[in-house]
Amino acid sequence: MRVEPFVPDLPVAADRSGDAAGFARALDALGQTLQGATRAEDDFAYGRGTLEGAVYERAQADVALAVATSTVSHVAQAVQSVLNMQV
Repeated sequence: MRVEPFVPDLPVAADRSGDAAGFARALDALGQTLQGATRAEDDFAYGRGTLEGAVYERAQADVALAVATSTVSHVAQAVQSVLNMQV
């Protein structure tokens, strides 16, 4: 049996290039995922790709979009909670 020490969660070292740059990179990655899904579907429609590839790319894009919208919703809720605090 192998025993691993418990390490508490620590914040990940932040990228110091700026919050706006990180947000822009995340949006670009999401856009590329959605474009890849559209490309795979178009390839299948024109006989250049497989149905499995198109379905897989679309499923990946749908999951990425669901994670992004959920994250934005949670961030907006957290900001709203902070704004509603009495000072």
